[in-house]
Amino acid sequence: MKNNFRCVILSPKNLIFENEVNSLFIIGDSSEYELLAYHYPLIGLVQQGDIIVDWKHRIPIRSGILRFFANECTILVEETDKTFAEATKPRE
Repeated sequence: MKNNFRCVILSPKNLIFENEVNSLFIIGDSSEYELLAYHYPLIGLVQQGDIIVDWKHRIPIRSGILRFFANECTILVEETDKTFAEATKPRE
C-alpha cells in the first residue's frame, strides 16, 4: 500500500501545485491539522497562512476550500502575492 496521495492546489488564475505528496499541514477553520494518505473523506475551509507540503514546501494563501476524497486532495485557494513563487521553493 502506498503512503502518498495526489494533491492539486488551484486558484482562479493558476494551477499552483500538482503532485503526489506524503503529507499536507493545513490551518483549518477551527484548528490546524495534517492530512496523510487514506485520510477520512473531508470537506473544509482553509484559513490564511501556509499550506505546508511534505514539511518541505510552503504555499502562502489568503483562504480556500479543501476536499479530500478517494486518496486525492483538491484545494481551491485565493492567492497571495507570493503564492505561485513560493509553491516550489523549499522550506527553510
